[in-house]
Amino acid sequence: MLASLWKEHPRGLPVLFFTEMWERFSYYGMRAILVFAMVASADAGGLGFEERQATAIYGLYTAAGYLASLPGGWIADRILGAQRAVWYGGIVIAAGHFTMAVPGTQTFFLGLVLIALGTGLLKPNISAMVGALYSGDPARRDAGFSLFYMGINLGALIGQIVCGYLGEKVGWHWGFGAAGIFMTLGLVQYRLRLPLLEGAGAAPGTADAARRRRDAGLALAGLALVAVVVAFGLAGQLAVDAVRLSQYTAVAITIIAVAFILGVLLFGGLDSGERRRVGAIAILFVAAAVFWSGFEQAGSSFNLFAQAHTDRVFFGWEFPASWLQSLNPLLIILLTPFFAALWINLGRRNLNPSVPAKFVLALAQLAIGFLVLYFASLYVVRGEKVLPTWLLLTYLFHTAGELCLSPVGLSAVTQLAPKRYLGQMMGVWFMAASLGYVIAGLLAGELSGEDAVAQMPARFMQVTLFAGGAAVLLLLATPGVKKLIGSGKD
Repeated sequence: MLASLWKEHPRGLPVLFFTEMWERFSYYGMRAILVFAMVASADAGGLGFEERQATAIYGLYTAAGYLASLPGGWIADRILGAQRAVWYGGIVIAAGHFTMAVPGTQTFFLGLVLIALGTGLLKPNISAMVGALYSGDPARRDAGFSLFYMGINLGALIGQIVCGYLGEKVGWHWGFGAAGIFMTLGLVQYRLRLPLLEGAGAAPGTADAARRRRDAGLALAGLALVAVVVAFGLAGQLAVDAVRLSQYTAVAITIIAVAFILGVLLFGGLDSGERRRVGAIAILFVAAAVFWSGFEQAGSSFNLFAQAHTDRVFFGWEFPASWLQSLNPLLIILLTPFFAALWINLGRRNLNPSVPAKFVLALAQLAIGFLVLYFASLYVVRGEKVLPTWLLLTYLFHTAGELCLSPVGLSAVTQLAPKRYLGQMMGVWFMAASLGYVIAGLLAGELSGEDAVAQMPARFMQVTLFAGGAAVLLLLATPGVKKLIGSGKD
């Protein structure tokens, strides 16, 4: 079925599909065991952190990769071009995974930093190249991004099963090392098939050599500053409270995103149509941040819920708790062809829902997923373990919501962003995920741990009401957002 779908799309799409698939294998495979490795005792090969600290670090790490997307997009736009940015980003990611495979607290955190930096360089630019393969026909572009998104989740599915098993059953560092091996495989196939991209993303946005040299100097200075801060941290010269740092980071991301969007609107030399579309991206940014703050509980509080409160014994064998995370990518693989065909068929009938309407559906399904866990938590507070079907239902609703928001949002930003700011606006889009992930890490600390069990139903209900309220607000704002997007761009 996948082979027949390729015929409707450019030849370069499979190249980016498989590159992203193996990169996501490494990312989600490592993420599946990250919190477990941090909370496990030193005797079990872990770091022995408290759950609140571990989930805050998890939130900071996942946020950092997407926060780095803004300078990553800038570097591609101004210096490297998207093709080389993806190549170098992948190399740094692989180095990070191999560093984490070496036991030790310092190598653990150094590896996290490298993966975050590499992700920031690769993630926005590979998505920008997917958009560059298409011209016109929004429904076809949406379908292409849905297929691309299936590649992401195929990698996530395999990665969580392989790295999850190795990490929980063999050793945490075996799981981290496997992630590095498969990232390297992704880089090899990308390099060999690069000509199929037919120049998409080959050149940076500026041809001014002097400006490129100046920008390269700024990038190297920024990298040197990061290296100094990391070196001091690893040497123990900087005392870091992960929870407080997460709180400050959430504020900082918000300020950076607002400042960047305002800067582009006021000083970016945009015409009136471009300003309206950037305004629409700003509204979608807020909705996406709300969605990801709930969705990203999958790798933290949901993962700990699976470990502590879910009956995982199957025919006498207890399967790894991390395997339940693979439900999300499995459902996406099953549902993506349906959604891709749905958007095309609705588009042919002029019934394709607008971008903000799809975001409303995503937020509503996020709320329903947390409502499911609210009912499951009523059993947990009585001291019972619940069946995996509760998490399955939650992942089903959250996955359907993800398919209404993430590939559609990627497509919308590549279509709405001013072309000279494409990489940077993709970085802004991923900053919405970054903000959501930081908030998710803080929220996970409130939902996890033995002390939080009694409050678990109330907390799940609070998240349900918040996500549902956000869906209602965006529904009311949808006509205005459609006007900002403009005719033919909804």
